[in-house]
Amino acid sequence: MLDFKMILIVGLVAMNIDENVKNLLFELIRIPSIRGNEKPVIQLLYNRLLPLVDECHLVPMDNSIMNDPDYAFKLENFSYRDTCNLECIIKGYGGGKSVLFNAHVDVVPVSAGQKDPFTPIMKDGFVFGRGACDDKGQIAALYALVLFLKESGLRPKGDLIFHFVVEEENGGNGTLAMLRRGIKADAVIVVESSELNIITAVRGAVWFNLEVFGKSGHSGSGDTVSALQESVQAMAILRDYHDKVLRESRGNSLFDKFRDPMPITFGQLYAGDWPATTPAKAVLKGVFGFLPNKTRSEIQEGMRGIIRAKGDAWLREHFNLSFPMLNLDGGIIDADHPLVLSLRKAVKKNNYPGDIAAMTAACDACLYHNLTKIPTVVFGPGAVKYAHTNEERIALKEILSAGMILKDFVVSCY
Repeated sequence: MLDFKMILIVGLVAMNIDENVKNLLFELIRIPSIRGNEKPVIQLLYNRLLPLVDECHLVPMDNSIMNDPDYAFKLENFSYRDTCNLECIIKGYGGGKSVLFNAHVDVVPVSAGQKDPFTPIMKDGFVFGRGACDDKGQIAALYALVLFLKESGLRPKGDLIFHFVVEEENGGNGTLAMLRRGIKADAVIVVESSELNIITAVRGAVWFNLEVFGKSGHSGSGDTVSALQESVQAMAILRDYHDKVLRESRGNSLFDKFRDPMPITFGQLYAGDWPATTPAKAVLKGVFGFLPNKTRSEIQEGMRGIIRAKGDAWLREHFNLSFPMLNLDGGIIDADHPLVLSLRKAVKKNNYPGDIAAMTAACDACLYHNLTKIPTVVFGPGAVKYAHTNEERIALKEILSAGMILKDFVVSCY
């Protein structure tokens, strides 16, 4: 191996990696990087990583990405002015596979009952705060990877490429913009909460917007149709359709362990202006999950078709179903792919099981799976059950273990 040639920084020469990683995570959590406010996080990472890598580039987002057919969750009067992704590169000395790591800097809004979400707290070995396990703890794990490489004095065989992206939570627009630039890599690891299991299968999802139209009138009139009541009927129809798709999707052992690996979520319902007035319009918003044996277009057409087929005479002719937000196909890679086997070897070397698992949520891995065809897995510290909750947390020990696992992986690569 060649020496890992990087600029020496005061304080990192004889570094306490644990403390540096924790401090970075605390700084990341303190920044409320909800959509549109990611710039300070990107700038912080740029400043931290610039002296540690061979190349570090701010990659501006352009408003033209909003016209991309795979763009998600378009907002009125939104602009990407001053919004950037970040790309960092550590050059390999040759003979190894190039690996691209992806992690996102945006977080979801504050959860109900979440106290001081942007004030990080360390308790019983866990760091608490919004973004701790989705996805700032994973960013900290990649920082640990870089520091472990520096400490070891080793340069990897193949290039390491890091994509720190915006807007994963609303559909992956930051990653989409990076992919549209063109990328070259032999493998991708999307760093998300996986409890240090290796996720080889990720479900897809479509976020839907169902408008149901009724016939408004006074509560004493007999000549009305409640859009709200019709929307409740639509929910039952879509629930039955979900159950049918789930039955047709059984047979994959990674997903079959879950009671419902592809939930349908009815998240928002708006209707009516007055209790004694039949509502003329109801708007239902939600998410329909599906497994990799189905495509988003099949699910979208299936949802529209089942309402037309099963709805009552009024509903069949008085609805509009659209998919203006997140729409991602699922993805799957063979468990015996060299990427998986090599990563699993590194996990086991660090005394973790290295189980092969499936993800019952969607993430940016689907974009790499389906738009680049580059072998892709999901791996990282933290548990999904804490993401988006008022008790979001991640174990510092697990972050450091993830960094060491990834260091061992890239040194062997593959």
